[in-house]
Amino acid sequence: MREIVLDTETTGLDPLAGHRVVEVGCIELVNTVATGKTFHAYFNPEMIMPSGAQDIHGLTDEFLADKPLFAERLEELLAFIGDAQLVIHNAQFDIGFLNAELERVGRATLTNPYVDTVSVARRKFPGQRVSLDALCERFNVDNSARTKHGALLDAELLAEVYLELSGGRQRDLGLAPELSTAAVSGLVIAVNRPVRPPRPHMPSVAELAAHAEFLKQITAPLWLAA
Repeated sequence: MREIVLDTETTGLDPLAGHRVVEVGCIELVNTVATGKTFHAYFNPEMIMPSGAQDIHGLTDEFLADKPLFAERLEELLAFIGDAQLVIHNAQFDIGFLNAELERVGRATLTNPYVDTVSVARRKFPGQRVSLDALCERFNVDNSARTKHGALLDAELLAEVYLELSGGRQRDLGLAPELSTAAVSGLVIAVNRPVRPPRPHMPSVAELAAHAEFLKQITAPLWLAA
């Protein structure tokens, strides 16, 4: 199963108020295992970055000034996503922003199925904190590099959290890395085991005779009672 863990950074909280996507980070998973394939891009939002948003992700007007517009890398992004299921923390936020960007350039909105890890975590841990940082702490995922929000880093952390939410590292029952890699790539694994002849299950004539003699030693057996 191919999935894309996705995260965005934006200029604000509401795409309907004109706020824009400034960063997208994606991680490809196959059977919940990262394949190493990623998509990452910064975008010029064509607007001044509000100070509140800059405090969260650290992306300045100067840094984004020479970055491409969203439309310029749209095809690459859509090709990477394909028809895969999306894995997003607070999915309505990110999908809402991406769809707003798509509508802005006259493209159809996303129809991919998705998993909202916030909802999954709330069902699994009712009443507990379910922010990405809180889940990293719960599952001992190292998020020390996350001094500010960043789409690709957050997608990488979320991929690890998603594995834990999906059953954790027990899902592969401790398979060796080479077995996991082969499973991801769809390879058939050749296992060299010694060929053993089948064990007989029918008793021999001698065994049947010995069993009959043994039964004669039993006094008043229940299976012969009237």
